[in-house]
Formats: sequence, C-alpha cells, structure tokens
Amino acid sequence: MSEPPSKPATSETSGATKWFGVGTSSDPDGYRAGLAAGADAIVGKDARLIVVFASRRHDLGAVVEGVKDVAGPVPMVGCTTAGEIATGEVSDQSIAVSAMGGEGFSVATAHASGASGDLFAAGAGAARCIDRVSDSPHRVLLMLSDGLAGDQQEVVRGAYSIAGAAVPLVGGCAGDDLEMKRTSQIHDGEVFEDAVVAAAIGSDSPIGIGVRHGWKPVGNEMLITESSGVSVQRIDHIPALDAYLDRLDAPVEARTDPAAFTRFALTHPLGILRRGGQEVRFVSGADFEERSLTCIAEVPEGGTAFFMTGDQQSVVDGTSAACAEALQPLGGREPLGVMAFDCIARRGVLGNEGVGDEMRAMEELACGAPVVGFYSYGEIARTKGVRGFHNQTLVALALS
Repeated sequence: MSEPPSKPATSETSGATKWFGVGTSSDPDGYRAGLAAGADAIVGKDARLIVVFASRRHDLGAVVEGVKDVAGPVPMVGCTTAGEIATGEVSDQSIAVSAMGGEGFSVATAHASGASGDLFAAGAGAARCIDRVSDSPHRVLLMLSDGLAGDQQEVVRGAYSIAGAAVPLVGGCAGDDLEMKRTSQIHDGEVFEDAVVAAAIGSDSPIGIGVRHGWKPVGNEMLITESSGVSVQRIDHIPALDAYLDRLDAPVEARTDPAAFTRFALTHPLGILRRGGQEVRFVSGADFEERSLTCIAEVPEGGTAFFMTGDQQSVVDGTSAACAEALQPLGGREPLGVMAFDCIARRGVLGNEGVGDEMRAMEELACGAPVVGFYSYGEIARTKGVRGFHNQTLVALALS
C-alpha cells in the first residue's frame, strides 16, 4: 500500500526565531507514519516540543519511535483520539504531529500514572512541570488525560492546586475511536494508559484560549433533585432517565436499547447553570433498571439544569466564537499556530458537510496559521476560577 502524501503546514513569526509546524500521515505502518509526519512538522531549528495525536489503530510505540528518529531528544506529549484534525482536514485512523520551536518558547513536560486511583493527585503531579517555565512572561499548561478514568474535573482541580489562578489550563481527554474501552497517553518516548500528561509552555508573546459549545437549551430549567458524583438519579423529583427521554421526545429505540440511547445522547447533552455561565455534560450512559443517567463529570445535587440540543449552524457558530475568543489576547498579532480540542459529539451533529464548514471557519480565523487537534472525550479550558472541565465543547489554543 502506498503512503498518501503527508501535508505539512508551517508558520513563523516575522523577524523572530519562533516557529510552529504540522504534519500528518495515514500510513498504516506506525513507524513510517511517525517518521513522515514528524519530518513535516519540524520546520525550523531548535525544536522545543512535539505533540502527537494518533488513532489507536496504530502501534503507538512504533509511531513514537518514528517521530523520535526524526526529532531527536525533544520533549514529547500526546494521546490517542476519536479523530484527528490537521490544517484543512479531519481524518480517522491517521496521526497528526505538531512541533514548535525557537528561542521564544520554553517547555517542560511531566506525567502521572494510575490516574483512576486518584485523579486529583494525577492532575497535581503532571502540573508540577509548570515551575520549570516560571521565567516566561506568558505561560499555559497543556494537559492530556484519560477521559475514561473518572470525573475529569478532579484532574483540573489537582492541576489548579499547583498552577494557581495565574496559569491557564488547556487540553483534552484522549479517545479510542469511540470504542470506549481504553485510551493511551504519550510522554517523552513512552506510551501509558490511565495517565495524565502535561506540557508547560512558556512564551515571550501572548497566548489565547477560547471555549464555546454551540448547544441550545430545550424547554424550561430543571432541578437536579438527586445525584451522586457522575450519576443523576432524579430530576424535578422524577427518575432522571424518564425526564430525559420524555422531555426530549426520544425515539422508541433509545428507550430500550443502550446503543441507540448512546447515539441519541451524543446530540442531547445536559446543561448546568453556573455563576460563570453554562457548563455542558455529556450523557454517557443510562441505567434502564434504576432509571438513572451517567455523565462524564460531576453533576451537583441541587443544581439548576436543562436539556440541550444543537444543529449544524449553531455548532459551527460556536467554533467561530471559540477561535475568535482565543485570538483576542494576542493583541492584534497573527497566530503562529492554533490547537483545537473538539468533542466527538459535536462531530456527530456536524456530519461530513458541517465538519468541512467547521474546518473552514477555523482556518479563516487562524489567518493562514497551521491548525492541529483531535476529537476528544472531554475538553479542558480554565482561564478563571477553579473549574475548567467541559463536555461537547470546542476549546482553541492560539500561540503567537
């Protein structure tokens, strides 16, 4: 089988040494894919960080070896995905590699294993690398975690306990091509499972983060009258599953078939009202005997909630708003590169045509800079307050 051409994309700040590059490959051979995508991503001297997003269909160890053979001993983080994003295209069963370098960047990386045993400690452990870029005027902590390990808000809380309010957090939860069985994380040449990896990025120029979801409330606000962690037992004093199915007029098959329920839930998240705005929770499952709902992160008992829906246009509008928000802190500078962490549920709403519209929106707002990212099982964006885990949302990171 011949190797489809990888597609390099590069950007460099005018009159400066900083650079950002992206390479992709769909070669089924992991080593060759890593070698090709890594070569295209490294477009300048003095590489400081490599980020790898890859389908689980690849041998990740071989992918990492291929990237290392072209990049050398450069700090590396990455994870598996539910789809890969690289400038102008969305792919499946491929890899996307980005690299940044030059004197204006400083980078430190870390990881914490056994995340499911203590997600708070894992977030805190990975975040400790932020101290090694303390001299940079602009900093961000990029985090990639195992989205199947439990309540990801605990990862954010742990990282916040180390990084503090002055350092924004950004990133996403690894995927496994929607198999929902196991994900993998990459740190400095090793492949892990049940882990949190982090890259502290320091820059001599501004960094921006944007976050939007594009979902719209359906019906009136409701009260979460009984919940425990990620499980919701009652909404407005009636079984949560019954409230969800009836008020959203779910199809017959979603009422009895777990697979059909999951397909329906992908496009009907639960919204939670917070003082800082709306938070979205992915409804990941249902207990048909107990009539309860399971979400991917904590749903507070006594909180105000509402069911949500979306369409192609509202989701694309959310993408444009997130990218525009990420560019604002750059102060008029054109971005060097953009990273996108996009929930897999949004892709289900967009369809093939809508995905193309979303990519065009990203590229237009990126002003020609490379765009790279992946479809995730949850998104991280904390710029204020202690909370910062999102579902069914697009998070954009803009570097200048």
